[in-house]
Amino acid sequence: MRTEEYADPLAGLDWSPETGAHHSADGFVRVRGARENNLRNVDVAVPRDAIVAFTGVSGSGKSSLAFGTIYAEAQRRYFESVAPYARRLIQQGHNPKVEMITGLPPAVALQQRRGTPSSRSTVGTVTTLSNSLRMLFSRAGSYPAGASPLDSDAFSPNTAAGACPECHGLGVAHTVSEASLVPDPSLSIRDGAIAAWPTAWQGKNLRDILTHLGYDVHTPWQDLPRKDRDWILFTGEQPVVEITPQRDRVAKPYKGKFWSAKSHVLHTLADSKSNTMRERVLRFMETGPCQRCSGSGLTPEALAVTFAGRTIADLNAVPMAELADIIRPTTQLKAAGTASRKLSSGESNEVAVAITRDLLQRITVLLDLGLGYLALGRPTPTLSPGEMQRLRIATQLRSGLFGVVYVLDEPSAGLHPADAEPLLTVLEQLKSSGNSVFVVEHNMDIVRRADWLVDVGPRAGEGGGEVLYSGPVAGLADVEASVTRPFLVPDGSRGRLGDAETDDGDSTAGGPRAGASNDRAHGTGEPGANRPGSGVRTGRRREPGAWLELNDISRHNLRGLDASIPLRVLTAVTGVSGSGKSTLVSHVLAEVVGSELHGDAGADGPESGGTAGDQPVDAGGPGTPLSVGTVTGLHHVDRLVTVDQKPIGRTPRSNLATYTGLFDAVRKEFAATDEARARGYGAGRFSFNVAGGRCETCQGEGFVAVELLFLPGSYGPCPECDGSRYNPETLEVTYNGRNVAEILGLTVDAAAEFLAEVPSAARSLQTLREVGLGYLRLGQPATELSGGEAQRIKLATELQRARRGHTLYLLDEPTTGLHPADVRLLMAQLQRLVDAGNTVVVVEHEMDVVAEADWVIDLGPAGGDAGGKIVAAGTPDAVAGSPDSRTAPYLASALGSSALGRSAE
Repeated sequence: MRTEEYADPLAGLDWSPETGAHHSADGFVRVRGARENNLRNVDVAVPRDAIVAFTGVSGSGKSSLAFGTIYAEAQRRYFESVAPYARRLIQQGHNPKVEMITGLPPAVALQQRRGTPSSRSTVGTVTTLSNSLRMLFSRAGSYPAGASPLDSDAFSPNTAAGACPECHGLGVAHTVSEASLVPDPSLSIRDGAIAAWPTAWQGKNLRDILTHLGYDVHTPWQDLPRKDRDWILFTGEQPVVEITPQRDRVAKPYKGKFWSAKSHVLHTLADSKSNTMRERVLRFMETGPCQRCSGSGLTPEALAVTFAGRTIADLNAVPMAELADIIRPTTQLKAAGTASRKLSSGESNEVAVAITRDLLQRITVLLDLGLGYLALGRPTPTLSPGEMQRLRIATQLRSGLFGVVYVLDEPSAGLHPADAEPLLTVLEQLKSSGNSVFVVEHNMDIVRRADWLVDVGPRAGEGGGEVLYSGPVAGLADVEASVTRPFLVPDGSRGRLGDAETDDGDSTAGGPRAGASNDRAHGTGEPGANRPGSGVRTGRRREPGAWLELNDISRHNLRGLDASIPLRVLTAVTGVSGSGKSTLVSHVLAEVVGSELHGDAGADGPESGGTAGDQPVDAGGPGTPLSVGTVTGLHHVDRLVTVDQKPIGRTPRSNLATYTGLFDAVRKEFAATDEARARGYGAGRFSFNVAGGRCETCQGEGFVAVELLFLPGSYGPCPECDGSRYNPETLEVTYNGRNVAEILGLTVDAAAEFLAEVPSAARSLQTLREVGLGYLRLGQPATELSGGEAQRIKLATELQRARRGHTLYLLDEPTTGLHPADVRLLMAQLQRLVDAGNTVVVVEHEMDVVAEADWVIDLGPAGGDAGGKIVAAGTPDAVAGSPDSRTAPYLASALGSSALGRSAE
């Protein structure tokens, strides 16, 4: 490890516990013997009261050091100070594998959350502003005469006390209407007007019952009296009558029970075990705003209370900038009265003043971060990653803590370069408030502004885990082994995407537009060897082969938008956070094309695990329906594939081998061995997910949980199988000298050589190496993978599929969480897809990537209602010259740096 003029802060120190106080006083957090995940007995010292950036390629171990070691140890020490009984009520973390850490203050973590968001989660719940707003209405609202004050829970749609009984707080009702049940009112009941009713004998039975009850089944539906139509469709009555069928030669009376069309649909959905019947009646359901609560999700009692003349639903719906203006007059009251539950209104009492002042202060922080256009009721699934990041950061900034370590996981992830400027101000504010800021970061603009840099590497996985450098940022320029160095140093050697070439200067064979990587990008040797590089063009940009035209788009903040998407090229969709990029690509474009391809008919189905055919579902609520006018050019697209950063699995049972399908080929090879056939073992015997071959003690998980009553629980290898997942009999069967557990323990690079004679497995392993994942173990649990790794696994899974027609690939911020060196590998594969005649559309903030696109669509000019417009479209050079685009100056800088880098060569 190299350090700067601080010399080696670790050299010659006495690490005995008695000297801990001295270490704490010298201004450094000192780590000794860190062995978490792939860390190799790391010793490092980082300064307190400073901004410290942790860098390195994906999987190098930087998060293991910052979060898995430093933060985890701070959390462990905090729990030690909590009463034993209270510890039982707190979800505790793990004990980090580290010998000693000194000088460590309390720590607060702000980590990426990549789980599936809930429609019940809103801007207000994420920031906890909803809690204060509910308290304001409960204690200081204006109540109707004679109404009793409500508790704050009564103003939440997520509680039993406040949820609308009709929609259960969702604000959305799933119901039926006359139009959905009777699509053709010109038909009579006998001719099948009530399409929702069952067919064949059951439908005939219901018609016979109506005839017996005296209803006209021969007159066109639209001519029947309204009273009759409503009863037939919506009644809850179920009269039982005796029916004598007229079609039989011998009369055989029977008792028939009547079901209204609505009752039949709801009964089938609730009780039928037939998927076919359930799917049939689902066609007659309608989804829309709940009529009982008008989409608010609240009870009538809660909606009767007002503040400043507005209900809580009204205040949840207005932008935060407007909300601040509404409550500001209350904060300025000079003669506030005493709070009393006996008064019907508390808008002018001291409680109202106190709550509104707190609300205004917290909202102001969000306004300073440029989020004033968001409403508290905005569902989080509709937010961009950049918006979510700033919401979390604002929540921490408002806490006003002093003397703590903030450990931030890629705070710039999902942010447009223009949005990153306020982030830098926030980090400086945290530091100036007497705190330490440790950031795991890939954005070199953020790293350059740090006070100290810890670079971890040199490569990923088993090839990483070492601290290459710890010191002031400028000192990294002298560390040749660092993969980060060429991207950080502002000179001709800067690692722009366009600068990557092989040692002999030739481009790779990935097509005329695909460059090759310098193997030194990930250090010498594996896994950098045999990797394609930047994927950048060396000639002119591609010309569109056709166009996909969408007119009059309305969704979220897109209103009447016309968009032209070029085909058979790489298109980058840019714009500040909240401008409408993800709405246009991941929602509108995906839904329109998906509908044309009849759902998943144009994709590969569920085996893709979210890569192909996993269409985004809009969670914007009833107020954001999709409306699109004319669409042309859809006939050019044969398949639709989306690639996102969602986890490839939610449990440790999911792993790289099972997700990509290569483990199926491995199990078949084992089943084909002489030993397996002699024992009667099939391929299922070598699965750790089913009984037979797996270890029953750990159920094939390879580890067991050790629960300690007053201490953090921990996991350990299964004592029966020693972590192999399989029982001894299964492990006795070998393939080329290795058992199935040993193969799962191989890295992708090692497995590529070992399984070279298994075509389907070799193909999967090759694509995994091409996207830079050679360091991952085949059996590495999905829960241990980063978002960037999960996305590249999905892309590799798609790349190994046989090509079938023209495919449209949609990617939403694919470089989020990737080191610039890893971005090269990703871009090489995207350029490969386009060179094969496909279309790739990426939502992207990384300007080096945008500079290498063939076409750019820039949305804006701002976020929220001030966005949703295409401010510029064309080649990167054309968009860089747009005077109306906030992206233009950053793109121009990237284009200029790329040109300088190439000329320097």
